[in-house]
Amino acid sequence: MVGPMFSGKTATLLRRIQAQINNGSFQAKLHKSYVHLNKALMNLCFSGRLRETVGLLWRTRFKADDATYALLLQECIFRKEYRSGRRIHAQMVVIGYKGCGESGLDLYYDMKTNGLTPDQYTFASVFRACAPLASLEHGKRAHGMLIKSHIRENVVSSALMDMYFKCSSLTDAHRVFNEVVNRNVVTWTSLICGYGQHGRVKKVLESFDKMINEGFRPNYVTFLAGLSACSQGGLVGEGWHYFLSMTRDYGIQPRGQHYAAMVDLLGRSGKLREAYEFILNSPFKEHLAIWGALLGACRIHGDMDLAKLAADKFLELDPENAGTYVVLSNAYATFGFWENLAELRKNMRSSGVIKEPAYSRIEIQGKDHFFLRGDVSHECSAEIYELIELMPSILKDPNYIPDISST
Repeated sequence: MVGPMFSGKTATLLRRIQAQINNGSFQAKLHKSYVHLNKALMNLCFSGRLRETVGLLWRTRFKADDATYALLLQECIFRKEYRSGRRIHAQMVVIGYKGCGESGLDLYYDMKTNGLTPDQYTFASVFRACAPLASLEHGKRAHGMLIKSHIRENVVSSALMDMYFKCSSLTDAHRVFNEVVNRNVVTWTSLICGYGQHGRVKKVLESFDKMINEGFRPNYVTFLAGLSACSQGGLVGEGWHYFLSMTRDYGIQPRGQHYAAMVDLLGRSGKLREAYEFILNSPFKEHLAIWGALLGACRIHGDMDLAKLAADKFLELDPENAGTYVVLSNAYATFGFWENLAELRKNMRSSGVIKEPAYSRIEIQGKDHFFLRGDVSHECSAEIYELIELMPSILKDPNYIPDISST
């Protein structure tokens, strides 16, 4: 197989993309040269620079087409670089298991068992698999291996910080941030988003300002974290400042998520009519999250008329999503719209919409424990339910002193 040469145009495109990655402005799915980028990746692959191809795919979070991924592995076979091929395949499979964290972790341990040395991309995949599972033990074990490998790439540091934040280990997350030598906008944004997840509003705003003072330009994700923090803290003035600053100071056009964050901010602050007018004047009137934010605010402040309007729009935009029905059911119950609630459940049954059962999960000494509502399958379910029944009387006991040593 003979591929095209690595041309000057390809090199120029890749350099331009890399510059956008560095300043945080790259948005792969919105990139005007999507087709050209796929072609550039294939040219890079054909030229024998397989590691650079995989690295670019990872750093940009660019979802190449199937042909590009297939050619990547074909080139490994053609050049008889079987070890590289196995590593690339393992990395891509781990990436493909995003959202299936336990299976992704199993693949990672299989890689180690088969003598494959994880690189920065594999480690980043593992940390991203641990994050949604809140699996601190697995994450720390992988972090230990990362330290021994002497890898110090930013892509790993950001994933590691995210993992620690998702596992509620804020001290470890900040320690990782402090150890990053060459910080960039992605590193700062990971820190800001992490603090936002835990409602540390002051930390979010302080980190945002410090990032700007150190010469980094915030991207659309950074601004979303800032707006969300303002919403949590009820900081309407600061929220408007960030929202207007996006376009005025940085040339970033707000997306639907940013408008939804502003609606949430205004709504939580009791400015429901202002939030509604804001929606009507926005370019995202058909964005589900915006109406969901307004509906939630109406529930908090008891505006039945506006809640009914928001609920109707919410259902109109996504009538087949089970989550939509859950949100509306809660809203109707809050306002006593029992006829609407009955009709909603009837429509849900007739449409065949099924709500996935929710569950809670906790990891204790490396073992996962899952609990469903009314579930009696756990080996300790009898003791658990007995303790739950005793809890009200224990908490009401004036002599009860809670143990807070582990908090």
